[in-house]
Amino acid sequence: MTNPDVAYGQSTLPSGIRSRFVDTQTGLTLHVLEAGVADAGRPCVVLLHGFPELAYSWRKVLLPLAQAGFHVLAPDLRGYGRSGGTDVAFDQDLRPFSLLNHVRDVLGLVFALGQRAVAAVVGHDYGSPVAAWCALVRPDVFRSVVLMSAPFAGPPALAFNTASQTTPDAVAGPSIHAELAALRPPRKHYQWYYATRQANDDLWHCSQGVHDFLRAYYHMKSADWPHNQPVPLAAWSAPELARLPRYYVMDLERTMPETVAPELPSPSDVAACRWLPDDELRVYSTEYERTGFQGGLQSYRVMTDPAFGAELRLFSGRRIDVPACFIAGTSDWGIYQRPGSLEAMRTTACSDFRGLHLLPGAGHWVQQEQPAAVAERLVGFLKDQVGQVAEEH
Repeated sequence: MTNPDVAYGQSTLPSGIRSRFVDTQTGLTLHVLEAGVADAGRPCVVLLHGFPELAYSWRKVLLPLAQAGFHVLAPDLRGYGRSGGTDVAFDQDLRPFSLLNHVRDVLGLVFALGQRAVAAVVGHDYGSPVAAWCALVRPDVFRSVVLMSAPFAGPPALAFNTASQTTPDAVAGPSIHAELAALRPPRKHYQWYYATRQANDDLWHCSQGVHDFLRAYYHMKSADWPHNQPVPLAAWSAPELARLPRYYVMDLERTMPETVAPELPSPSDVAACRWLPDDELRVYSTEYERTGFQGGLQSYRVMTDPAFGAELRLFSGRRIDVPACFIAGTSDWGIYQRPGSLEAMRTTACSDFRGLHLLPGAGHWVQQEQPAAVAERLVGFLKDQVGQVAEEH
């Protein structure tokens, strides 16, 4: 099988999935994987990937959604794959990679394709906060939202009713990073590691090579790794965070490739992996060998930079008011890594929360590990929002 209509994955993406390149009028061109008929009678759905993934991570969901009657778009986000921004350097301006600029990219994509609104925006991993902010900022365009693997707890808060209060100056305690470093053995949080200057070089030029690094990383965060038996954490404290696996709270002196290398599956285990065969993994590794990882890592730098959090306080108190639901794997520690976020999403961050779906047999890569179950939940949620639509045959 060869699909000549796609920019990558020609031997693994089936006919019916096609590539297009769209000028978003936000300073870059997005590469988009697309399925389904683009006409006025077909509701549009936008799928947003996470790190270290690509639009390709939706390869097993695109056609089921199209066959259910939807026009489906899955872009490589800014900085990934065949989209613009992959040539970014560490010292360049971070503002193009802010959450609100990612929202602008998605809005530009939708408008460029002649859509005034989409039935849903769906986001996985880092795509989840991007999707959440799409729905929060432009509910007139993004009429519903599905968040996957990364709960959204709402915008950062501005303190309220403080003008008449007199409080003593706060005594600063040790940071969470100092507390983690003081553990035995000392630890560090992966998000702040990914924000460091050396992270891109660590991942791109690791001793085992990009392909084996990604194989071990995907394996260790999947349901195939037997130690993924997540439980809620009681607090944002070093002892509680230390309960997370090493791919989240790393040994202080180790890189991420060094962290996951001992868990590289055997050749026989790789051959038995149905959700990510080696030819499919090769699509990811080929793209990242070509571009490096800095385009994706920029978003971790934004997430850990207080200045960008301050910008988002403009929306303090706002909720997602369009219909929302959440999908994740039962073996995904990611749903608990920020204590309280899952419950906040269900009770305060979303005013019209329609369901929490935790799927057995999936870890963090839920739409790749259990694509049929994800597609079934998505189609059910979408048809509740837009009614029955004509199916493709």
